[in-house]
Amino acid sequence: MIKKLLIFSSLIMFTNFSFAQNTEVEDAVTKLATLMVAPDSVALDKMILSNLSYGHSSGKIQTKQEFMHSLLSGESDFVDINLTNQTVIVQNKTALVRHTLNAKTNDKNVPGSVKLYILLIWSKERTGWKLLGRQAVKVP
Repeated sequence: MIKKLLIFSSLIMFTNFSFAQNTEVEDAVTKLATLMVAPDSVALDKMILSNLSYGHSSGKIQTKQEFMHSLLSGESDFVDINLTNQTVIVQNKTALVRHTLNAKTNDKNVPGSVKLYILLIWSKERTGWKLLGRQAVKVP
């Protein structure tokens, strides 16, 4: 009986830990989307790893500096971002997040909209979850 109680307690603790990990990752995703709409250089710098690989649906790949510059300069101007169908997989210190991004844009003062499938790769660092990679593909 005691053995079963210990196993059950361990399962509950593991489930709570997994839920907390997923919540932390989801919070990081939400913060990133907020910063893409209202960019802040200090906040972006803190949540993105220096070796970021940021892939666009066009095939263009940006470094951390290029990605931050495009947001901060208004070259990439997100007016609104809505994320749907999100899934999170946490494996040790790595998290994979998939979702559909629906966004209104105003790149170079030209209103537009995009709908993309996104894969985000997050790394658990001492200071929290940091963005390591992103790849977008056009929704068929």
